[in-house]
Amino acid sequence: MTTPSVGSVHARLLDCVQANLAVLADHHHAAGAHLNLGATLRFRWRIEPGGLPTVEPSLAEHVAAAEDLLGLVVRDRATVTGAELVEEVRGGDFVYVIADAYELPWVPYFGQRHMEHSFLLGADFTVIDAYANETPWGTATPGRWKLSRDQLAVKKAEVIHFDRAGTGLPRPVVSVEDTCFDGYLSAYESCPDRLRALDRLTLETWLLARSRKLHARFREHDGFPLDAEQRAHLDQWDALVEQTYLAFRRVSRGRGEPASVVRRLGDVVEADKKVFGGLVAAGPKPETVHIGASGDEPLRRAVASVVSAVLGVPDTQLLDGTEFAALPRFSSFRLVEIIERLESELGVELDPADLVPENLRSVDHLCRIAGRRGNQ
Repeated sequence: MTTPSVGSVHARLLDCVQANLAVLADHHHAAGAHLNLGATLRFRWRIEPGGLPTVEPSLAEHVAAAEDLLGLVVRDRATVTGAELVEEVRGGDFVYVIADAYELPWVPYFGQRHMEHSFLLGADFTVIDAYANETPWGTATPGRWKLSRDQLAVKKAEVIHFDRAGTGLPRPVVSVEDTCFDGYLSAYESCPDRLRALDRLTLETWLLARSRKLHARFREHDGFPLDAEQRAHLDQWDALVEQTYLAFRRVSRGRGEPASVVRRLGDVVEADKKVFGGLVAAGPKPETVHIGASGDEPLRRAVASVVSAVLGVPDTQLLDGTEFAALPRFSSFRLVEIIERLESELGVELDPADLVPENLRSVDHLCRIAGRRGNQ
C-alpha cells in the first residue's frame, strides 16, 4: 500500500480534525478530493454544557462529512489507551487517530494546551499530520515523523479505520445555507467573563474564516472563479480574526477591549449570503482609505522601526506605504506583537476603539492612531 502524502492538501484551509481526513480522501481518490468539504457554506452552532456557543463540528459530524463528502467509510473504530494505540496499525495500513494535542510532541500545543487533534499513524511508529497553523507556541507544519513507542503512549485516543467507499467520490454542488446566529452573537456579547469569551471567540473566528476560504477554493475547483467582491470579503474575514485575537490579548493584559468585535462578526456572517449566495444585489464596496505621509516624521520612523523588527523587512519599504498584509511574515500574532511593542516603546496606550482593522494596515495608519494618543 502506498503512503499517504500531505502534498496535495490545502492545509491552511482546514482545521486540525479535517486536515488528515483530507489526506485520506486525496490518497483514496485523487488530488483535490478533500475540497468537497467546502461545498456548502454554513453557520451551524451548538452549546456544550456549561460552555459558550461554538461552530466547531463534533467528531461525529466530521466522520459523517467524511462518509457523505469524501468517499470514506468507517470499517471500525475503537477508544484505546496507552500502548494500545500502536497495536491498532495493521499490515501497512494508516489509521486515523484523534488524541489530545497536549500529549503529541510534534505539534506546538505539546505541553501547552488541551485540544482534540488528528493524525495518521502507520507501521514503525510513523506519524503523518497535515495540520498547518501559526500558534502562540510556534508553527504547526505539515509533515511526517518517526516516533518511539513511548512518545505514542497517549492517555486516550479515538482510532478509526477508513476504507474507500465503493461508490467512489461523491459529487456535491455549491450551496449556501440560511444562517441564524442571533443567539450565538448574544451569548458572546453578554458573557461577563470577557477574557473567556474572547479566548473562545478567537478560535471561532479562525474556524469560520478557514471554512469560508475552503468554500471559495471549492468554488474555484468546481469552475466558479472568485470575483473581486468575494476576495475582498475573505480579506474582511482575515481582518476579523486579527482584531479578535488582538482584543483577547489586550484584555488578558488588563487593558481595554476594542469595541465592536462581536458586531463585526455579525456583519461579515450576514455578508456571506450576499457575497456567495448571489441572491441579493451587491452593495457598495468598502472604500479604500489613502493616508498621506504623517507630518511627524520622527513618529513615522519610530513606528516603521518597530514594524521592521517584527516583520523582518526594511524600514524604507514600510515608509513607502507597503501594507502589512502584503508581507509574508505578517499574521494576527505579529500584529499583536507590533501593537504591544509600539505601546511599550512609545509610552502610550492606544485607544481600544481605534484598534479596528482599517486602522492597522500600514505604518501611516498606525501613526494616525499613535499620534492621536501621544497628543492627549
